Amino acid sequence: MSIPEPPAPQDPPEPVPAPSPVAGEQVDDGKGRIFPCEGCGADLVFHIGQQRLKCPYCGFEKEMQLDEDRVIEEQDFHAMLEVLRMRREKRSQEDDRDASVEDAHEVRCAACGATVLFQGTLISSDCPYCGSPLQRDDIRDAERMISFDAVLPFLVDRPQAKQRLLDWIRSRWFAPNAFHKLRVDASFEGIYLPYWTYDSLTFTKYSGQRGEHYYVTVVSGKNRRRERRTRWYPAHGAFQRFFDDVLVPAATGLRRDYLDHLEPWPLNQCIPFTQEALAGFYARAYDVELDQGFLLAKNRIDRALERDVRRRIGGDEQRVHSIETKYDAITYKLILLPVWMLVYRFRDKPYQVLVNAGTGEVFGERPYSWVKIGLAVAAAAIAAAVGVYLVSR
Repeated sequence: MSIPEPPAPQDPPEPVPAPSPVAGEQVDDGKGRIFPCEGCGADLVFHIGQQRLKCPYCGFEKEMQLDEDRVIEEQDFHAMLEVLRMRREKRSQEDDRDASVEDAHEVRCAACGATVLFQGTLISSDCPYCGSPLQRDDIRDAERMISFDAVLPFLVDRPQAKQRLLDWIRSRWFAPNAFHKLRVDASFEGIYLPYWTYDSLTFTKYSGQRGEHYYVTVVSGKNRRRERRTRWYPAHGAFQRFFDDVLVPAATGLRRDYLDHLEPWPLNQCIPFTQEALAGFYARAYDVELDQGFLLAKNRIDRALERDVRRRIGGDEQRVHSIETKYDAITYKLILLPVWMLVYRFRDKPYQVLVNAGTGEVFGERPYSWVKIGLAVAAAAIAAAVGVYLVSR
């Protein structure tokens, strides 16, 4: 996020009663959205422990305004692809606009008057001058972006995430001693990351061979030994399988293998998308397109289907000659999932650690102490040598 020059110096604004505040009130001609406190006029933020909006100044609390009649629905994949194709054709007929202007979005802070520039896919942040939470209001712009369907609110708060991080750091046995003293007091942030989820009914036909082992005794002079051999039998078949909520990260810049290690997510606790859940947290829009995301989901599905095929072929070994899969009834959802992110530098090298803010699962990078690893290898070699010596005695 790029930040412009601050406004002229002035005394920090005191929270003042706001006239008829409305949660989710639009500011700056609809470009941004804030959630004013009905008690003192300050900005409400999402409180993790109580799962509601709360004022950090006067303690006023407000339930999130969820539409009870609204449910999280699956969206038709092919229908949306057609909508996106028509939008691209419409835009191609219009005058081209500067790409840099298209990616940048200015939002004026209602609390202090500063203008904050949202760059790229960032959609929720704090004002760098007064700390008020700000959100772009075009994240559901049907002309440009696919709408979010659901959000998983933060379930693991900052103190819990900090303790999880400290436990993870202390459990890295082969990390340098200085790494275990790493401080995480103010060096990690909460962020919502976009994910695609895909459903599909698959029909798979396969052919291959099933290998079954048997043993024979081979005599060579006075030597006798058993050899394992394999009989191969043809195998083929077909089966159906339904895949539900195959997750694909929809934002670039983070290692997908790290995000995969954070699974599973408590998706059953998602709620219909509301901007109120984003109050006080960073959030990103997607930059992996819908069709690109399905190709990544298809790779996960194909690996699962190959495991299914091998189980169905059975035997002691399998040879898979062909797998043909048809994908039907493809649907999708675009959701936001919460992550606590720690970014730190150790000996001038950047590292990143992620905490699943729904379950508390931790995964990330850490440095290694080659001295400790060398000592461990040497100790293992000495132990093995002593064991051989004792056995020989």
